[in-house]
Amino acid sequence: MALVNEHFLKLPDSYLFSDIAKKINTFKVTHPKDKVISLGIGDVTRPLPKAVIEAMHKAVDEMAVRDTFRGYGPEQGYGFLIDAVIKNDFVPKGIHFEPGEIFINDGAKSDTGNMGDILRHDNSIGVTDPIYPVYIDSNVMCGRAGTLEKGKWSNVTYIPCRSENGFVPEIPENRIDILYLCYPNNPTGTALSKQELKKWVNYALSNDTLILFDAAYEAYIQDSDVPHSIYEIKGAKKCAIEFRSFSKTAGFTGVRCGYTVVPKEVSAATLTGERIPLNRLWNRRQCTKFNGTSYITQRAAEAVYSPEGQTQVKEIIQYYMTNARIMKTGLSETGLEVYGGENAPYLWVKAPDGLSSWKFFERMLYEANVVCTPGVGFGPSGEGYARLTAFGDRDDCMEAIFRLKKWLR
Repeated sequence: MALVNEHFLKLPDSYLFSDIAKKINTFKVTHPKDKVISLGIGDVTRPLPKAVIEAMHKAVDEMAVRDTFRGYGPEQGYGFLIDAVIKNDFVPKGIHFEPGEIFINDGAKSDTGNMGDILRHDNSIGVTDPIYPVYIDSNVMCGRAGTLEKGKWSNVTYIPCRSENGFVPEIPENRIDILYLCYPNNPTGTALSKQELKKWVNYALSNDTLILFDAAYEAYIQDSDVPHSIYEIKGAKKCAIEFRSFSKTAGFTGVRCGYTVVPKEVSAATLTGERIPLNRLWNRRQCTKFNGTSYITQRAAEAVYSPEGQTQVKEIIQYYMTNARIMKTGLSETGLEVYGGENAPYLWVKAPDGLSSWKFFERMLYEANVVCTPGVGFGPSGEGYARLTAFGDRDDCMEAIFRLKKWLR
């Protein structure tokens, strides 16, 4: 008989955001006349940039002509997009990559979850806490996370990020095999300075640790001292893999495109101590399990780097960051402790009166008709907090803050 992967059975019965959706649906059934404003799910609301739409239309027309039709593309991505990525995202920062070090994907979430395919199941894991749930769940699925004990996984080192330490993770005393970092951070909306990130690169180099660096929100960085890429730090090519996404940068949440950087210098060991380049293994994995991102999508992503595309993307980012400033100012006026919103479109809000995350969620929903994401869903250190996103429509964001102000008086 066929046997299941029993590690999947260790996962909670439902995903955080599906739990939220169920609670919202219940509210809507019992309160059909109340308008709910969602500031919970981090999905974008602005239309795709005009340059992107034009590129997609052109690519679709090409698919209708025999001479320009495209079938299977390179699993690693088309050269035109890889070249645009290198030229625009890295060369201006003095960072140089070969085309074979960039892998185009269908969104950063896939690769952050799939990277574990090329790493042994018994590597130890380290995560900043709170953190994006996929990092933990994908390791649970392959047995790497261990067992769940009092809300924590036994093979995972949790590195607390709280208001007490300014949400800056402290270097752990023990060594970790695989470390996940996400900056600017989801969910707290906070960022690391170049000096702070350098500490982690030095830790990785000293302890032979592999850093999986999620830079999905780098386009929202406003401060000059916050690095857009981990490769701005000397030595990072030897110890880090970086994930990028067009989802929040250019509104590609429904289009699906991003890329992963696997430097040829980064390696991991066999049990006998032989060093194996991870670039080679990841390329083999992709060629076996992935048929590449669609041609139409990659032409759309290429247009993001055009002069028109860059201008239009910056306008979208400015729109969301203005939302974040409006929301942070309004919430702060109520006396709430609010973090983030300066280098990322997320606000991390401390629940008032010692409320738990889920109690804060329920009261916000039923008393103000506003949806947040309970902080505890991102890890133990998220208890007592809620995440709000600035990806909504401007009028909705302003109305939500008005409601919350009225509710919290």
